[in-house]
Amino acid sequence: MAHDPAPAAVLLLHGGREAGTGPPPFGPLNLPAVRLRPFRRSVTNATRASGVLVRSVRYTHRGWNGPREDPLHDAVRALDALRREAGEIPVVLVGHSMGARAALRAAGHPLVRAVVGLAPWCPPDDPVTQLADRDVVLIHSTHDRVTSPRASQALVDRARGAGARTCLVTVEGSDHAMLRRAALWHELTAALVSGLLGQNSLPDAVSAALRLPPDAVPERGTLSIDALPRPYVVARTGARS
Repeated sequence: MAHDPAPAAVLLLHGGREAGTGPPPFGPLNLPAVRLRPFRRSVTNATRASGVLVRSVRYTHRGWNGPREDPLHDAVRALDALRREAGEIPVVLVGHSMGARAALRAAGHPLVRAVVGLAPWCPPDDPVTQLADRDVVLIHSTHDRVTSPRASQALVDRARGAGARTCLVTVEGSDHAMLRRAALWHELTAALVSGLLGQNSLPDAVSAALRLPPDAVPERGTLSIDALPRPYVVARTGARS
C-alpha cells in the first residue's frame, strides 16, 4: 500500500564528549542516546497525526574531536540520507549538548528550517552565519555545570545579528542532563517542534521573541520556562507568518 509522503521531519542528535575517537557504546550503555528517548517519544506523539518523520543521528565517534568535527559530518550525512528518502522536506534539528552544537553547525543544510538546542555546547568562536533565516530556540538550565547558559545567550544574540530568528528559554532548578523538571523539557521541546513545523502555534512569548529585530535588547529574547503557560502546545488558528 502506498503511503502519503511525509510533510516534514525531525532529526535528534544526542550528546557526547569533547574528545573521543572510539565508537559510541551500544544500546543502553549509550547514556546520552538513552536520555533523548523520552524526547523522541514526546516529539513523535506531538507530530504523529501529521505524518512527520522522526529520526535519530548515529555518530561514528563519541566526541567532537577538535577540527575533525565528527558529529557535524554525521549530521550532514543524516540530512543527505533523509533527502534521498523523503525529498525536499523541512527539517527541525533537536540536539542536546554536543548534539546541539552539531545541529547548530549543520543548520546551513538546505533542508533545515529550525534548531532546538537543549543545554547546548556553544563555543564563542563557532560560526553563526549558517543560521541566517533559521528559527533557533535554545533551552538551558540556569544551574548547568557542564555547558554555559551564558554562552547560549551569547550565541542567541550573535545569531540574531546574523539574520536568525532566535530565542533562549531558561529552566530554573534543572541540570545539564535535564533530569530535574524533565517533564517540562520533554513537553516544551515537543511543542516547539510542532510549532516550528507549523503543525501547531508556538507559545505566544516564543513567537514574539523570534520576531525581534537584529538590534533588540538581549533580555527581550530570553524567557523563563515558568513564564510560559501550560500546556505549551497551542492549537493552530491560522498559518504561521
